[in-house]
Amino acid sequence: MKQLFIALLLLILPMTVIAQDEGVRVPDEEDILRQTLSGSSPYYYTNLMLKYRNGNETLSDDDYFYLYYGYLYQEAYRPFVENRALDEMLLLMSAIDIEKPTVSQLEAIIERGMDAMELDPFNPKVLNILAYAYGALGDTHREQLYFDHLNGILRTIESTGTGLKESSPWHVLMFSHAYDLLASKGYAYGQSRIISRSVEYIPLTKKSGDKIKGFYFDYSRVYRNKPDDVVIKRDRTWQFNNLKPQEYR
Repeated sequence: MKQLFIALLLLILPMTVIAQDEGVRVPDEEDILRQTLSGSSPYYYTNLMLKYRNGNETLSDDDYFYLYYGYLYQEAYRPFVENRALDEMLLLMSAIDIEKPTVSQLEAIIERGMDAMELDPFNPKVLNILAYAYGALGDTHREQLYFDHLNGILRTIESTGTGLKESSPWHVLMFSHAYDLLASKGYAYGQSRIISRSVEYIPLTKKSGDKIKGFYFDYSRVYRNKPDDVVIKRDRTWQFNNLKPQEYR
């Protein structure tokens, strides 16, 4: 039945919704399905993922957009499965001297990171740490690759709304991605509050220079994939500024 439903959607050729008044790109599920499931599309998902993992080609903003939101329709997308490799990666990170890590520590972090990406290939924490680990090993190519992936994913999420009101939230595939986006901007935040069946609000715990009090996120895709027997638990967060990231040009 699900395959039939998808097949019917492929016959519809809608334009991706653009919020003209705000200059943002709201994910259009029918367009994303059509683009990522069609072998003749430049955004056919299998090819996009190969480009993403191989790192031999530069990805455009459109590539990142269809990669991220197209993941919703892949069998691998299971937002409530425990990602033990991610927990182990964070544990390893908490135990090292960031300024003077050993080669064995960095290699272990990379190994855990690759395993973590099998369940969450666009996790900003993982991408950030992999960029750091490869950079510390002197592998500037992979350092830049994961830094580009990190910024591509964060940029994609930000393109879907302003985040400043319920009617224009940022759309995410994992609870943790919302917190990672805020952490990447240096915001200190509190626990999210449910606003509606699809939108939650994350308040800031410190006033920002622009007087923003918090941001809205659309979690509808996460809830859509929640097994009936799962009780929701928030993912652990990890602050980006712990790494003192390098400036890239």
